Amino acid sequence: MNLSDRLPPPPSAATTIDVHAGRWYAPLMRETAVCFHLMAKPAGPRCNLRCTYCFYLEKERFFPEKTSFRMTDEVLEACTRQYIQANDAPEVIFSWQGGEPTLMGLDFYRKAVSFQKKYAAGKNIGNTLQTNGVLLDDEWGRFLAREKFLVGLSLDGPEEIHDPCRRGPHGAPTFALAMRALDVLKKRKVEFNILACINRKSAQKPQEVYRFFRRQGVTFVQFIPVVERMADHDGAALAGPDAAENAAPTPWSVDPDGYGDFLCGVFDEWVRQDVGRIFVMNFEWTLAAWAGAPQTACTFAARCGRALIVEHNGDVYSCDHFMYPEYRLGNVLTDDLRAMVESEKQRAFGAGKETSLPAACKNCDMLFACRGGCLKHRFGSSAAGEPGLNYLCAGTKKFLRHTAGPMKAMVGLLRNRRPVSTIMNMTEAANVQQIR
Repeated sequence: MNLSDRLPPPPSAATTIDVHAGRWYAPLMRETAVCFHLMAKPAGPRCNLRCTYCFYLEKERFFPEKTSFRMTDEVLEACTRQYIQANDAPEVIFSWQGGEPTLMGLDFYRKAVSFQKKYAAGKNIGNTLQTNGVLLDDEWGRFLAREKFLVGLSLDGPEEIHDPCRRGPHGAPTFALAMRALDVLKKRKVEFNILACINRKSAQKPQEVYRFFRRQGVTFVQFIPVVERMADHDGAALAGPDAAENAAPTPWSVDPDGYGDFLCGVFDEWVRQDVGRIFVMNFEWTLAAWAGAPQTACTFAARCGRALIVEHNGDVYSCDHFMYPEYRLGNVLTDDLRAMVESEKQRAFGAGKETSLPAACKNCDMLFACRGGCLKHRFGSSAAGEPGLNYLCAGTKKFLRHTAGPMKAMVGLLRNRRPVSTIMNMTEAANVQQIR
């Protein structure tokens, strides 16, 4: 939801890179409607960078050595046809991610758009592309603008914050390449938002990160907490979601309190200066929760299971963070996608987000806003020793309570059909603490 006089708005290219379009339409459709989001990994885990915190590179180990990590035309067409036909939503969003999806080359996406038009059957079709930007040039820019792609550009902040974790295969810095990509997107007027990963060190500099994006003219940004754990068995660098609770977080994973402090630091500056001008998706999701509007982010929905992925070979998995053999649902070349989405296995997976909540969450006054967070991060324990608490709980709770007053005030403005940007006048006239 964008901060405006509408509550809630329909989905648009300016919402967020991981918008799950079906959730917006669910209240308008019959109860038996099937609406879901399918993220595609056309190049699999293959990437031209070696980011310290990447959780997907090591997924290569799940495929035979002969795998080329390139989606074939056969898989592409089957995926396109099934995704459109299986989805009852009037708008179907194709999300291209990786690895690095631009490694497929422009001809692949020209063909993808061609297949989309072939099978659209009157539905509105959209595309999003998440990229590190290394390969983006003017030809890419012209194509992305012409086909109205929404691009999510990975950029963690200024050079001294971006480069330590985001390196090339031989350790070369990548900030200049990401900034070149940003220039291409601006020049060709491609809609974009910034996806900034927040790690243990960058969390200590909320103002520096936020002000950098403001100087660059960024109007949509999403802050993604880096949370990974060290593997508790041989053959993997990182632990899977079902690893033992004592699997330690990696040294670069953001500290829970640090993450909360980061969001609070950014919010306090944003709420005084940039409401209505810069859209921070983390704040949009929080406002949606306070307003009782549908959540576009599965992380903050009561249940999940409607955001699946399809790998380069056509295999479909329950979730991007659960790309492990035990979460494989089938293959678009041999199985029915709608049946996979509606299978008992996938329904149980999605329901587990709600049914597995520890008592500490069920009794928390902020449950309506966080919903226990992502299943992948639920490896902590409550004060009573109950397992299943989200690792980021302390920081998330700190942020939600810190912003509760201004969020309630903004909901009030919306309901009285007043511009949400009025909140800036309120915070200038009185200390923001007085709103809480």
